[in-house]
Amino acid sequence: MALLLPFGVSAAGVGAGTANAAFDPSAFDFWVDSSTGMGPIKSRIFRAADGNTSRVVYALDGMRARTDLNGWENDTDVARALTAANINVVMPVGGESSFYADWAAPSTFLGVPGGTGSGSLSSSGSAAGSSSGSGAFQLMAGGPGKSYRYTWETFLTRDLRNALRDRLGFSTTRNGVFGLSMGGSAALTLAAYNPDQFSYAGSFSGYLNVSAPGMREALRLAMVDAGGYNIDSMALPWSPAWLRMDPFVFAPLLKNNNTRLWVSAASAIPGPGDVSGVMSVIQGMPLEALALANTRAFQVRMASIGAGNVTFDFPATGVHNWNNWAAEVYRMIPDLSNNIG
Repeated sequence: MALLLPFGVSAAGVGAGTANAAFDPSAFDFWVDSSTGMGPIKSRIFRAADGNTSRVVYALDGMRARTDLNGWENDTDVARALTAANINVVMPVGGESSFYADWAAPSTFLGVPGGTGSGSLSSSGSAAGSSSGSGAFQLMAGGPGKSYRYTWETFLTRDLRNALRDRLGFSTTRNGVFGLSMGGSAALTLAAYNPDQFSYAGSFSGYLNVSAPGMREALRLAMVDAGGYNIDSMALPWSPAWLRMDPFVFAPLLKNNNTRLWVSAASAIPGPGDVSGVMSVIQGMPLEALALANTRAFQVRMASIGAGNVTFDFPATGVHNWNNWAAEVYRMIPDLSNNIG
């Protein structure tokens, strides 16, 4: 948290750098109704080059997930590499600050539901101005997960899973899941508690020790900044629901399930691809340093229980941005390909 405070948390969960819209016409929209009140949810589907339906990976977004495109499509071209490796890609759209979890309640502050204030949402679905660090102005604004309770884990492991099977014929077992930052933490959580669905999980710059001193408050600030969300509505401090979300706590499940893992965090030292802007580097360095500390702690935890089912990758350069995460996906693809389907 001390690392975050001097610079703000405006880049948390989405990464800095170029963010030009990159709609990919090779994908198609796939709408599925949530059975738990979230309404219709869009995913973007990229089909494997060979047309198979047995090899599937879910790509999870970061904390500033938009409502039009998943960041992996908007800011990278990893889908092309994955489909060329004969892997079907499912990119859920939305879930800002959700950690893809089933929340305890809709996000409110002092019992006041979102939508009662004067804040507004931009056309992308992100809190207006939040990318500049003004997310606190969205505390009382409306938005996803404020007039209703986020139930993303149920959606991904039941509603979307079944719809992909029934409508596209996709396999619902031995799938992969990966994500960056918030999505990296969520990928490990989903795999730990749904081993029948996910045989593989990847975390890039994830927060994998969320019960460590200071982490909850650091995440509280990040979620306020990323759309004005209340972490206490997600899970109360040190409750069973909170501990259930902590990869450091549930690490033995990943070992016992023999889930194949790919876990990475960079050094927080800018590399050649991280020079798109001074502010992007300033914001991305402390965030990546925090993710690195969490990931190193998780590495020690897995070693302490004798887990041999994980590859750790710690690039010598890289900050909290899409350049880092896209490069990590390319390195991961052979291992992913060998452990799904």
